[in-house]
Amino acid sequence: MPKPLKMLPAAALTLGLACSVSSAFAQQTVNAICSTDRPWCDLAASDFQKATGIRVVQTHRPTGEALAQLRAEASNPKTDIWWGGTGDPFLQAAEVGLLEPYRPVYLNDLHGWSVRQYAMSHDMVGGFYTSAIGFGWNTELLKKKKLPAPKCWADLIKPEYKGEVEISHPASSGTAYTVLAGLVQQMGEDAAFDYLKKLHRNISNYTRSGQAQAPNVAKGEVAVGITFMFSFEPWRHNKYPIETAAPCEGTSYEVGGIALIKGARNPEAAKRYYDWLMSPAGQSAGGRSNSLQYPANKTFTPDPRIPRLDDVRLIKYDFEKYGKAAERRRLIERWTKDVESLPR
Repeated sequence: MPKPLKMLPAAALTLGLACSVSSAFAQQTVNAICSTDRPWCDLAASDFQKATGIRVVQTHRPTGEALAQLRAEASNPKTDIWWGGTGDPFLQAAEVGLLEPYRPVYLNDLHGWSVRQYAMSHDMVGGFYTSAIGFGWNTELLKKKKLPAPKCWADLIKPEYKGEVEISHPASSGTAYTVLAGLVQQMGEDAAFDYLKKLHRNISNYTRSGQAQAPNVAKGEVAVGITFMFSFEPWRHNKYPIETAAPCEGTSYEVGGIALIKGARNPEAAKRYYDWLMSPAGQSAGGRSNSLQYPANKTFTPDPRIPRLDDVRLIKYDFEKYGKAAERRRLIERWTKDVESLPR
C-alpha cells in the first residue's frame, strides 16, 4: 500500500512561494545611477525596460555626488551600475576598489578612445561617449550688453565680463573638474590657478551640475556658460539665441564613463543593461533624447546634430594622472582655498 503524501504546512508553502517570487523579482531589477543629461537617462531606462522586461530603478546625480554616494554605501552597495557623466570620477572609483571589471559584448564595435579607457582601468571603466569643453553664449544678451562673443580663455577674464559667466563647482561636478584639470595641464598649475582667480571675479554663480549652463544661457539667465559644448546644441537647434566656440588656445575633453559596481545585488541584470547601453540602440538614445555627445559605438550613423571634434584644438589630456582620487582631491582643495575663498 503506497505511503500517504506528506503535506507541507500551509505557512511553509506560502513562505517558499514568497521567497521564490522575491528572488525572481530581484533578478529582474537593476539599480542604476545616471550622470548624463536627464532625458537620455530616462529614455534609456524606459527603452531597456520595454526591450527586456527588467525593471530599472534609476537616480540622476552629478558625477561628484555619485562618487560620494558609492563611497558611502561601499560596505553595503545599493547600486548595480553607474553610467554617463565625465569619466574622471569613474577612474577614481576604480582606484579605490568600488567597481567590478567587465568587458561588454560590443567591445569590438567601439572607437579606440573608448577601448583605451578599459585598458587604463583594467576593464573597470568603459568610454561611453566624448565631448569637448567650450563656451556658449546668448547672442541677444551679449548684443544688449554690448559685449563681444568670447572665443578664447583669455576673453573670459576681461573686466567687461564681470558677473556674466557661469560654470559648475568642481567638488560636485565632473564637468568643472575637467575644466580645472585641463587648464592645469594646458597652462601649468600655478599659471592655471592665477587664471582661475581672475576668472572667479567674473563668475556669477557656481552651479551644482555642469548641465545647468546650457538652459541658463538659452533662457537668458546668464550671458556666457562654460561646459561641454554638446549641451548647447539642442537649444541652438530649437532656435534659442545661442552660439558656441571651443577656446582658441585649446581645450580639455571628456570620455564619459560606464561601470559595474563591486558587490552589486543584481549583477546579471546590470550586465544586460550595460551591454544594451553600449549597443546601437542604447547609444542612439542620446540623439533621440537631444543629448548630443559623440557616441562610443561606431557601427551606426550618429545624429547629424552632434558636434564633431575635427576642428577643435584638443589638449593631450592625461586621464590616468588626473583621474586619480588623490590628484582630484588635491586640486579641488587648492581651488577651494585659493580661488573660491576670494571675494568677487
